[in-house]
Amino acid sequence: MKRRKICAVTTSRADFGLLRGLLKAIQADSALRLQVIASGMHLAPKFGRTWRDIEAEGIQIDRKISLRLTGESCLDNLKSIGLGLNGFAEAFAELKPGIVVLLGDRFELLAPAISALMLQIPIAHIHGGELSEGAIDDSVRHAITKLASLHFAATKAYRRRIIQMGESPDRVFNFGAPGLDQLYGPTLLTRQELEKELGFSLEDPIALVTYHPVTRDGGTADAQVSRLVAAIKASGLKAVFTMANADAQGALINDRLQAACTRNPGRFKWIPHLGHRRYLSCLKYFAVMVGNSSSGLTEAPSFRLPVVNIGDRQRGRVRAANVIDVSCSRAAILRGIMKAISPRFRASLRGMRNPYDRFHDGRASERIKDALKHIPLSDDLVKKNFHDLL
Repeated sequence: MKRRKICAVTTSRADFGLLRGLLKAIQADSALRLQVIASGMHLAPKFGRTWRDIEAEGIQIDRKISLRLTGESCLDNLKSIGLGLNGFAEAFAELKPGIVVLLGDRFELLAPAISALMLQIPIAHIHGGELSEGAIDDSVRHAITKLASLHFAATKAYRRRIIQMGESPDRVFNFGAPGLDQLYGPTLLTRQELEKELGFSLEDPIALVTYHPVTRDGGTADAQVSRLVAAIKASGLKAVFTMANADAQGALINDRLQAACTRNPGRFKWIPHLGHRRYLSCLKYFAVMVGNSSSGLTEAPSFRLPVVNIGDRQRGRVRAANVIDVSCSRAAILRGIMKAISPRFRASLRGMRNPYDRFHDGRASERIKDALKHIPLSDDLVKKNFHDLL
């Protein structure tokens, strides 16, 4: 029997962590042939050459497509998309996948999405229908939704929104967020193991700080980071800082945060690449998350971890009760941190459920794999009608 070829594109440590379970499920199914293309931040030395994490999982990389990402400016990122169009067009033409899988809203995903569209390869999009009104990711995500034939939303509200965008209901699924599957296996580190790997004592309360550029608010990253660091200092907490992504001004943010850690070696730790296992382990043992990462909304609720969400980058996303939204001022961030670490607020999160974990059984990836396996591959799959709401 001819195996169905499913090609997954991963461009960063973040989306690989979310795709890992799905890639493993496809790999284990004898009726399917997994193809993987690593691109974007995976190949950039400054982001840790994280393509090696993929191979360390026993997953073969079929193609590597360099986009020469720098994180310096919007123009540089636009040039990266241009490079990607050529690279992905050639890769898809050679690999001839039956379906291309894309997850999320990174700008570099426009390159494989357009390439697949032009070559009439159906796209399966994961995490569509979400909102992040403070970033260009919002527009990228919705654009990919309109280019895709299959949709795997993470909540009921997001599924409804995809249908509202004109997508056929029988092609829009809600299985929850696949990245949460890892929480149901013996994959997380113990406190002692995490402490050893980080080289950082976990005896005191620690904040996990992840701050990305607010790409619809250009020119303000330097001031934003200064306020963030000042608030962390004033809180008295220790902190682990992780690297911003390759959006415009990401390099500036990383330089400022790394410098802050160098100036405060006893309290602050710069770890540019945690990896998904260590990242989730931090969510389990740390006192609070501070920043503007989507993981504060999708993954942190599973640990009932308080999150101080700064600014507008995640405005519009479904939230659980663990999220405290604050403006990007020193005073507001500090107030948010003090509320988050208070015993009263932590106690209020008892019994809270994660809205992104629909079935609570760690099988979202398996359900997505089964849908990709059984959907009929025909010319009709790439033909899209607009579904009107009555």
